[in-house]
Amino acid sequence: MREFSIHATHRPGEIGRVANELARFGVNLQSVAAMAFGNQGVIRILPDDVDAARSALERANIRFEEHEVVTVLLENQAGELAGLADKLANAGVNVIAIYLTGRAEGMVELAIITDDPKKAKKLLE
Repeated sequence: MREFSIHATHRPGEIGRVANELARFGVNLQSVAAMAFGNQGVIRILPDDVDAARSALERANIRFEEHEVVTVLLENQAGELAGLADKLANAGVNVIAIYLTGRAEGMVELAIITDDPKKAKKLLE
């Protein structure tokens, strides 16, 4: 799984512009998050088709960064995220982003983007 972090200007229509380009290429999103900081924004996506998403963004000259994603399944209870965060921090792994990608039967699936995905994956197995 890959994550795309899309650089955007904080103004009306930016999310729609990106979503329309992805839709033209038939990209469905498994998860999405967007936030603004002053006049800048970031749109983070987990696409179902990485190659199509990359092509769509490149064709539209939309700036992005691409990252490897580590997935983990946790019990849906207090303290689980704290334990995961502590484990990564104690190993010197910095978290860039976390997505909730699923919930079922008392469990949550998280997609985690870090500065060292290989190390994170080994720690969280």
